[in-house]
Amino acid sequence: MSETAAAASAPSPTAEAAGTPLDALIATVAQLRGPGGCPWDAEQTHASLVQYLVEETHELVDAIEAGGREEMIEELGDVLYQVILHSDIAEHTEGEAFTVQDVAATLNAKLIGRHPHVFGDVVAETSEDVVAFWDDLKAAEKPERTSVLDGIPQGMPSLGLADKLLGKATKLGLIDSDPDAGIPFGSEDELGSMLLAIVASAKARGLDAERALRSTLRDFQAEIREAEGAE
Repeated sequence: MSETAAAASAPSPTAEAAGTPLDALIATVAQLRGPGGCPWDAEQTHASLVQYLVEETHELVDAIEAGGREEMIEELGDVLYQVILHSDIAEHTEGEAFTVQDVAATLNAKLIGRHPHVFGDVVAETSEDVVAFWDDLKAAEKPERTSVLDGIPQGMPSLGLADKLLGKATKLGLIDSDPDAGIPFGSEDELGSMLLAIVASAKARGLDAERALRSTLRDFQAEIREAEGAE
């Protein structure tokens, strides 16, 4: 075996010190950001990484929708890298001082708390049953939230934000959830063509479809908050 091949096959120092591939990854990121590591990794901040988190998330969506097993593994890894990188930054930032283990512990506690039908004595036989009590669980977790809109990220893509807001408005009884009451279409392919046609028509008229929807959603959120205040 050549020296090059031997070096390529030899485990890295971080891999030797870690017990699982996940442990090895955490150690690798720590080494990248540590003394003698990678200058790019070392200078990153939570804010500077936002653009990469958004990009990697979209790439994962592409892999889920159109890729295969290997693409999904790679893109899930890139998203996981972001999580571990943010955690390592926090571990070495005064006033934050949390690790990826803290992230995992918090998530584990949240999952257990939000699944009393699995880890407690609540009965839920269908997904609808689960959704029915989730809002109550979330409200108990975050009593400082006074509106169903609190916690919804405004930076979501406008269509995703619209879907989220419509779901909240439906639960409040502000809109009709009858599928026959809206614009008729038979499939997602047909819906996609309709949405594309609307955007094309807007573009031909010099209008910004994204801005138009976001403007409407701001007004819609104001209506929801007004309705909540009237209760």
